[in-house]
Amino acid sequence: TTGTISGVEVAIIPRHGVGHVINPTNVPYAANIAALKKLGCTHIIGATAVGSLREDYKPGDIVISDQFIDRTTKRVQTFYSGEKVCHISVAEPFCNSLRETLIQGAKNLALPFHEKGTCVVIEGPRFSTKAESQLFKSWNAEIIGMTLVPEAVLAREAEIPYVNISMVTDYDVWRDGEVSTQEVIETMKANVSKLKKLLVAVIPKIKNDPANPIRSALKGAMF
Repeated sequence: TTGTISGVEVAIIPRHGVGHVINPTNVPYAANIAALKKLGCTHIIGATAVGSLREDYKPGDIVISDQFIDRTTKRVQTFYSGEKVCHISVAEPFCNSLRETLIQGAKNLALPFHEKGTCVVIEGPRFSTKAESQLFKSWNAEIIGMTLVPEAVLAREAEIPYVNISMVTDYDVWRDGEVSTQEVIETMKANVSKLKKLLVAVIPKIKNDPANPIRSALKGAMF
């Protein structure tokens, strides 16, 4: 879907398909990023639903992620699976300029949010066992989700600045009690209005900086 928000041209892709019919493993991550690049998108904001691995990251909170730990096992993470090999750097996997814009926007709107968060990305579509959840919590990660990787990596290969907005829906299963799909859906619905407010506020303030090092991320990465 293409259109404008506050006069800025935007393109929107529901990664799970209309009606949420594609499971996390089968999301066409590479096609989605390639489509956005072909449309001329200069920045990508990826919104995800996540579980919390910390008591103070509460359901309903927004997290501007700064790192991830990849625990996926079945996903192609590169556009270069043929004759070329691309050793892209993702030491800092998100655009810091975009992160600062989102952080300032969330502050201005007085939204419940966290400026940092390491996301453990699991294969899904199942939720974690209690043992897994306790292990991930012991890694000092803040949140857990299923779709951040390889999306962020492919955006870097496409040399498009990418940022993540994670919306906490539950406490995962390290905390007493089960995670239900219904609970996640209900909290997600409540989070949508916050996400819309944040996007409408920050999109007009995103600056296209040609000097952003992400624009030349492939330099020196190809073998």
